[in-house]
Amino acid sequence: MTETPVRAGSLLRHDGGRLGLALEQRLAALPRPPAAVQLIAADTVDAGSELADAWRAESRRDDAPHARAAGAWLPVVAELDRIVIGPLVRPGVPGCDRCLAERRAGARVDAAEDAALHATYGARLTGGVSPLLTPLAADLAACVALREPTAGTPDVTMIRLADLRITRHTFLPDPHCPHCGGLPEDSPAAAAAAFARTARLKPDPAVLRMRDLRSETAALENRYADDETGVIKDLRARGLHALPFAEAKVGPRASVDGGYGRALDFRTARVTAIAEALERLGGGRPGGRRTAVEASYRALAAGDPDGVLDPARVGGHEPHRYRQPGFPYQPYRPELVMPWVWGYSLTRERPVLVPESLAYYRIGRHSPQARPFVSEISNGCALGGCPEEAALYGLLELAERDAFLLTWYARMPAPTVDLRTARDRRLGLLADHIRERTGYRVEVFDVTGAEGIPSFWAAALDTEPRRAPHRPSVLCAGGSGLDPERGIFGALHELVTAIEAYRIIYPQRHADAARMREDPELVRQMDDHALLYCDPLAARRLDFLLSPQDQDQKAAGRRDLRDMEARYAWPRHTDLRADLDEVVRRFSASGLEAIVVDQTTPVHAASGLSCVKAVVPGLLPMTFGHQLRRVAGLDRVLSVPRALGRAAGALGPDGINPHPHPFP
Repeated sequence: MTETPVRAGSLLRHDGGRLGLALEQRLAALPRPPAAVQLIAADTVDAGSELADAWRAESRRDDAPHARAAGAWLPVVAELDRIVIGPLVRPGVPGCDRCLAERRAGARVDAAEDAALHATYGARLTGGVSPLLTPLAADLAACVALREPTAGTPDVTMIRLADLRITRHTFLPDPHCPHCGGLPEDSPAAAAAAFARTARLKPDPAVLRMRDLRSETAALENRYADDETGVIKDLRARGLHALPFAEAKVGPRASVDGGYGRALDFRTARVTAIAEALERLGGGRPGGRRTAVEASYRALAAGDPDGVLDPARVGGHEPHRYRQPGFPYQPYRPELVMPWVWGYSLTRERPVLVPESLAYYRIGRHSPQARPFVSEISNGCALGGCPEEAALYGLLELAERDAFLLTWYARMPAPTVDLRTARDRRLGLLADHIRERTGYRVEVFDVTGAEGIPSFWAAALDTEPRRAPHRPSVLCAGGSGLDPERGIFGALHELVTAIEAYRIIYPQRHADAARMREDPELVRQMDDHALLYCDPLAARRLDFLLSPQDQDQKAAGRRDLRDMEARYAWPRHTDLRADLDEVVRRFSASGLEAIVVDQTTPVHAASGLSCVKAVVPGLLPMTFGHQLRRVAGLDRVLSVPRALGRAAGALGPDGINPHPHPFP
């Protein structure tokens, strides 16, 4: 390893390999001094890491020569199949080489195979010089490295050694990076600022989005979806489905989530998949602010009882579950010390502390020492063009899931919807298309709750059981929307996904479904819930909804969508905040408080997007795994069915549906 001074105070540090020698020669031939950037060159990954670590350590010394602490540096490192040039690392500027390493690891679609290779061959992959690293390749890399550095979005240049193809890739800094991240501390002021009253004028009173992301598809893909360095990996559209379908994967290598888009056209499907993937990214763990409060509810409430959410209000698991060996959650008690994040009560318009494990559902993956008191999922997480838009859609999702679970737990019959009466004729055509393509009849039920937020349960019933062996009997989905037709469209899009997935899964796992029918404790994963009701005997548990009367009577009693639009008429507002206020008011009329936690990270902010988690204590929370159902401490399931006129009397605890729910 040598260190070679160059002109104008610049410094080339390298391992004595071909890349370093090529840079020496190119530097010596320059007619004028290059930009004052430290170059670090290595022919292997291991040598590059050692040089970078040594440079960092030396830069932190008070007596570091050449004012290194204030200087930028550029790595030029060879791997077995490529040369990686960049990023330009500047002190105090997010987007360093460690960020790049994390983004590259997260973007790999073959992460498991890559990990297996490194576990087997180790240093032979990172410590050996590639036989493809020729003098020509090294000289080309030197020429590229000595170009004037560019400011703006961090980027990296790669030279493929097999054919010397040059590609440039931008990447977004990692807010969790130990070298350049540095999240600001969470605070009540930040929570209040995110939801300060601001006019959010809509492009049209009839719409509920500030921006149409479909017009930004190309920009979003360029920013987020790069096969080498992207936040989103493996973005692809798939054909041979009943509807255009796209999927995207997101998240750090140890915690990958998926975003899925189903729509009537591929562009909308792709942008929907991107948006859902970004929503998943925000909901996993804090990425915008650093959690700063750790205490018990009792201690916090003693100081400000109105400034902290009481965890007892959100519903717990059945008491006997906490006593079971290996149960991953601990029972809540007021003395339980836990981390808290600052949210904002839209009902009371003030900051309020929320348990971190309620606001972020992947905390256990990133902080194994933290043991939450309940299971939480992405329920209530949403993405929007502003915080208010994200909050609105988060609350709509909570209303949808609550309505579905109320219907299930109380076994409430619900009126069917006549899709042929829709203003948008595509609704009826979509139901017909599903039946023609798959052999499943679509039924939609109005399960709207006391708050009057239109919510729907869609079911697909097999009409051609002889078409193939082991066809799913019944599949379900939910949807909501301030415009009933939009809510039904959402439910049907989800239903199509379930039909296509379980037509493949159920034939392979029909024996598992039969066992789950006899033992609900075997329903442990998200997929198990829908799988169970593919079984024809288990599907009879849905008779309270699907077969409360004969088909002729049901057809006569179908609700006209035009009448429903009048029943659920939503006020037309020019300001999106007014729509949000109306939803909050309706929850408040039922004695429910709407709280939101701003989950926006720099990754979202790069596109002017906001990510939010909505929490409404008292609503029935969606969970997956029968042992994780959360009804303890929630009287809503006992009282609301009667208030809706869908039950003759109050429901007792023993009357709650004991079976796993069918939500997919």
